Amino acid sequence: METLAVVILAFYAIGYFVLGGADIGTGMILPVLARARGERRLVVAAIVPFFLTSEVWLIATAGVIIGLFPALEGELFSGWFPLIVALVSGWVARDAGVWLRGRVDGDGRGARGWLSGCDVAVTAGSWLVAGSWAWIFASAIAGVTDRVVTDPVVLVAIAAVLTLFALHGLAFAALRLDGELRRRAIGWFGMAGEARTFALTSGVMAGLVVATGTQMPVRGAVAAVSTLEWLVPAILALTLPIVTGQIWAWRLFGHRIRAGARAAQPPR
Repeated sequence: METLAVVILAFYAIGYFVLGGADIGTGMILPVLARARGERRLVVAAIVPFFLTSEVWLIATAGVIIGLFPALEGELFSGWFPLIVALVSGWVARDAGVWLRGRVDGDGRGARGWLSGCDVAVTAGSWLVAGSWAWIFASAIAGVTDRVVTDPVVLVAIAAVLTLFALHGLAFAALRLDGELRRRAIGWFGMAGEARTFALTSGVMAGLVVATGTQMPVRGAVAAVSTLEWLVPAILALTLPIVTGQIWAWRLFGHRIRAGARAAQPPR
């Protein structure tokens, strides 16, 4: 039962970083990929159908940690509290930028300023989320969970993880966009192409999650057997609708976003 609990945690964590990491990475490279207001609209539209479903995996991961690994939850939330605050702040800023971007129409100065502010929130929030996760990864791989690692070498690890997020987002954007935006994105990959690059970055992201988990005291923090006996089956029962909903979203909104088409926006 303890092994199954660890597998469940790994499954949800990998799901979040592969799916949610694509949204985060796309937000990071928004000003590099999109050079005009219309192009920025298309890039943001590429993540709109998926960013909320991806965040379900983060919420599920947090719930699994709280329910199945209560001792670990207390240590992580207290030791990495500054990073978690930064993570949540970036998360709120990024989501606010995505949600509020479609609330203004027109081409006036006020509308342009509003859209520019939302684009800044999406980009800055995405970088703050990715940077917080990169620092958390660096601390966890170093085996430090009771405090934030501040050694200079951590900067190398943070830069590497930020690069992974950005490349993952570029590959995702190339899969979702068409025309000049797609050509601009795949220009970073050469002959590899967006599909193979996305598969590669997804594999590296999953490997990073597993490598991080091996450095954390997961097994020693598992809940009592009596708790696992009822909570593990409940989580497994919820897993099917979560996976089904994710597949449904991809089948419904997985087409490429093309210039001239009506871009998706969060509901008003």
